[in-house]
Amino acid sequence: MSEEKQGWFAQLRQGLARTSAALSGNVASVLTKRWFDEETLDELEEVLIKADLGPAMAGRVREELARSRHERGLAPEAVREVLATEIAKVLVPVAKPLTLSAARPNVILIVGVNGTGKTTTAAKLAHNFMRDGHSVLLAAADTFRAAAIDQLKLWGGRIGAEVVAKDVGADPAGVAYEALERARAEGKDVLLIDTAGRLQNKSDLMAELAKIVRVLKKLDDSAPHGVLLVLDATTGQNALAQVEVFKEIAGVTGLVVTKLDGTARGGILVAIAERYGIPINAIGIGEGIDDLEPFDADSFARAIAGLEAPNEQAA
Repeated sequence: MSEEKQGWFAQLRQGLARTSAALSGNVASVLTKRWFDEETLDELEEVLIKADLGPAMAGRVREELARSRHERGLAPEAVREVLATEIAKVLVPVAKPLTLSAARPNVILIVGVNGTGKTTTAAKLAHNFMRDGHSVLLAAADTFRAAAIDQLKLWGGRIGAEVVAKDVGADPAGVAYEALERARAEGKDVLLIDTAGRLQNKSDLMAELAKIVRVLKKLDDSAPHGVLLVLDATTGQNALAQVEVFKEIAGVTGLVVTKLDGTARGGILVAIAERYGIPINAIGIGEGIDDLEPFDADSFARAIAGLEAPNEQAA
């Protein structure tokens, strides 16, 4: 394993420490109580559900443990290996790096509730695209919060990306329309549009996002080419409700998971992948501009289970 990959895994493991420590401790506690019987399996299943992994995943791990318990023994390490394997089975199919379609500009909406890190994520994505040689334009379509507009301008200045912005209270769809006009005129490769995330009135948010999509299609009937939902990893079960709402409102094409930096409840990603199958494009494991990484399912699964990195022994 490369030094860079080892460093990334160390950060990920630290971010998932809360999840893995609770899992490991509770698994060990259950296994010291009694023989590996049905009651033990019941308790292990409950431990997994409480770790936000979801009932479907917990049930599958239980079945696998019941089937293989005589072969594998009762050691907590063996249970964690089964857990990592089953989690990886669910996550590998949805671990897909964010790629651009052939359209130019490639229009990507950034959606999610306020406080998840949407604006910072938009800047990090812009930075990554620019690092790969793409030209990028940012649009501040969250016009309800001055802080969001100012923050995007600040990030744009730091990374050298232009930002289309209006005053607070401006029409978000108008900002998006102007940004696409400009992106087309300037031959930009990517247009990233930061949107508002007020869930207090779902119908208003739905109408607002629908209007943004409608005006974008006046200029490019294939736009938007991607809708990224930004989720805060510390949210736990509330993240499922957020996915449901934004999937309905905006037709989410991918997930970016933020705040995997020490207080995360990482099990919820497994439950989301199990229920919705939406691609997980990237995860944030820090505050820095370079701290947005493509999602690695095997590493994530082993970090949650409290195990060493994949293939570390062979490195």
